[in-house]
Amino acid sequence: MFTELFPFSFSVDPSAVSGATLWALSLYLAFSPVSDWVTLQLTRWFNFAERSLYLSEEEFEKTRTGRESQNAFWASMFSVLPFVALGTVIHYGVIWGLGGSWSVSLGLLCAVGSGVYELGRRDSQASDSD
Repeated sequence: MFTELFPFSFSVDPSAVSGATLWALSLYLAFSPVSDWVTLQLTRWFNFAERSLYLSEEEFEKTRTGRESQNAFWASMFSVLPFVALGTVIHYGVIWGLGGSWSVSLGLLCAVGSGVYELGRRDSQASDSD
């Protein structure tokens, strides 16, 4: 079916994709203040870069809220990329050090542990503010 669309073929290792994304998820959850900071910095940079495209202040202010919302969306999407890159490095590091079957297992274990940690961290922040 796809051979008519693409004259070339490539293969993707499903265990590499799952291992790298599990490690990326665990890093994203474990270091959620860092991910929030990255998202904030990307939002600021997108807003600054877009402001330089407008010559008049009136035209800029007309659609400012919509553009800032769109920039926040794209910043949150792009803030995942450093964690995916680092998760890929950790995935291949675990494969190199322990073997192929360990990376997905440890990535899943770390993702669950990071999720529990993040829930506890948010709960302690909510109880501190009460």
